[in-house]
Amino acid sequence: MGDEWVERWASRLLAEAMSDTRVVFVMGARQVGKSALISRYADEHGLASVVTLDTKAARDAAVDDPTGFVAELPRPAVIDEVQRAPDVLLAIKEAVDKDSTPGQFLLTGSANVRTNRRVKDALTGRMEIITLWPLARGELARSTNLVDALFLGQPPVVTASVGGREAFVSRVTSGGFPEAMAREGRRRARWFNNYVETTLDRDLRDLSDALKLDQMPRLLRLAATQTAGLVNYANLADRLRLSEATVRSYLELLETVFLVRRLPAWRPGLANREVHSPKLHLVDTGLLLSLLGADADRLATDQQITGKALENYVVMEVTKQLEAALTVARAYHYRAGRYEVDLVLEAANGDVVGIEVKASATPSSSDRRGLEKLRDLTGPRFKAGAVIYSGRQTLPLGDRLWALPICALG
Repeated sequence: MGDEWVERWASRLLAEAMSDTRVVFVMGARQVGKSALISRYADEHGLASVVTLDTKAARDAAVDDPTGFVAELPRPAVIDEVQRAPDVLLAIKEAVDKDSTPGQFLLTGSANVRTNRRVKDALTGRMEIITLWPLARGELARSTNLVDALFLGQPPVVTASVGGREAFVSRVTSGGFPEAMAREGRRRARWFNNYVETTLDRDLRDLSDALKLDQMPRLLRLAATQTAGLVNYANLADRLRLSEATVRSYLELLETVFLVRRLPAWRPGLANREVHSPKLHLVDTGLLLSLLGADADRLATDQQITGKALENYVVMEVTKQLEAALTVARAYHYRAGRYEVDLVLEAANGDVVGIEVKASATPSSSDRRGLEKLRDLTGPRFKAGAVIYSGRQTLPLGDRLWALPICALG
């Protein structure tokens, strides 16, 4: 990656939010570029220097007297890693209640503030949250947003991309953490090992002092083995010798610090969605392969890993595009009997897009059965179905269905 700045999709979202919202919170995993993003924004807009609560002096001041700490900051104030002193958010709430000027506070954090009920309730209506994920391939390629294209029923026309395993092995192996992308082989593996250790030991201690932290690395490794599958809480609990309730709470914490992501189930009826099992994904495929102890050669040849890792890659790349898309939509998975769709996107107006992931270079009729079922269920609301595959070109597969090469993601 080097020192070259990659324009993040979140830059536009950040500028828009600062123009009309009192508090803007950029959250995401450690080392995804939050500090670089807000520092660049601060420099370009002549804001005061960034105050980081990773430094002991600033953190102590914020913890000891959050109201006084906030009162002394020049506006607009830029605070990095604000989750290290969560009461600062309540002090910010008091400050912006007295002054409704937009763009007063720009914050970052590597824990999901929405899981803190007290903070969430206090800042509702006063704060916009922007999630910064690991780098997307579309950001590196500066490509068109695939999510928007699919909702328009206009998938990209690719005529001669790289095909076969070569189409995805490098992408999946490197992941999207800039520091990891700049490394290879053993050096990348050591980076991920240190990353997991630091995140589990540091961020989770900030969130809860009641954790059996020695169980968390094993739970994360077990989660990696279940990636792209339905979450089986009972199985995880049995293997860890913990209660199912404890495993659920631990997975929630891993999601809070942006290590895993649960994808809820989609059903035609709104009320039914929460009662079906979510699917589990790691937030980054470089991290996933590190946890599985798999390298590029194994990814290319071990079918037990190939399909799951590629599905994880596509789901997370689409997740990143959703954050920046003009279309407001949510992501789900769909499973009913023998029909399955890896990713279902439902827009605020009810429009639906389906995405299925296959590692093969030639699409088959079975690859689109779940998409056809989804299309029949949703009728005119169904805008497009895509089989993401390792072929070389865009192919029509039937009414509103296409096969798209992996490079269509960027």
